[in-house]
Amino acid sequence: MENSKVLVIGGSRNIGYHSAVRLLGLGATVTFLLRSPRVFEQDDTIQHYIKEGKARLIQGDALVKSDVSKAWSEARHTQVDDTRPVDFLIFTVGGTPQFSLTKGFTVTPPNLVTQSLINVLETLPSPHPKIITISSAGLTQASHKSLPLPLKPLYSYLIAAPHKDKCGAEEVIAHSAGWEWDARDSPGDGILGAGWTSRIPNTGELKSIAVIRPALLTDGECRAEVKGKGSEAYRVKEGDLECSWTISRRDVAHFLVEGMVRHWQEWEGKCASIAY
Repeated sequence: MENSKVLVIGGSRNIGYHSAVRLLGLGATVTFLLRSPRVFEQDDTIQHYIKEGKARLIQGDALVKSDVSKAWSEARHTQVDDTRPVDFLIFTVGGTPQFSLTKGFTVTPPNLVTQSLINVLETLPSPHPKIITISSAGLTQASHKSLPLPLKPLYSYLIAAPHKDKCGAEEVIAHSAGWEWDARDSPGDGILGAGWTSRIPNTGELKSIAVIRPALLTDGECRAEVKGKGSEAYRVKEGDLECSWTISRRDVAHFLVEGMVRHWQEWEGKCASIAY
């Protein structure tokens, strides 16, 4: 990863942040698109890499197409090399949920993830970078069936709205990558927007992409490191995992970097589920 160029969208916290720090530690130059770059003012780790010229903060909003275009350009033009394209995009956009008794957890706008991803794909530079996106277990009808029975009400009610948005993002990916998609899982134009297919790569055009579907996320430790088990600390499988309860955000970031980025040929064009 030494001198690789990485654009992180959604990296101010959680999986995106932990993944970015890992990539920086491996020598990558990481460009963050952030609505508020001040989020890292008191972060000694990121400040260290900023001083080294390895972490670069770009103010902007993934919901604004021109801001995403600017981020692509800035991620390419690093102090090391202005000629090589961006190597990886890490897309981990997610809003701050608000709870309602009648609606469960909601995010504003309700199509934040989907529309941000459409902006990313609409402005995709050529040659295309390798793209890793974070989704969730239990989104589609098929993946919902694989959830443990006690978790199904939680997914059906409490986090149904954010998952509808992520389902839209997965449909966008399926269209562009040429993956199979069950029309019954579509969230509709309310999430996708009218004419969305005209804004993104044609069917099957997007080859260098992989999706991670984590189980229910926690803020726990990185078991892969703390317990010294490496990737044996969690289960990973292409497609859906049976009996997938939880996974820490730190362990998802561990797999994203140590599993997917380092072994891209194994995971390119695939959807991987991860859980303990």
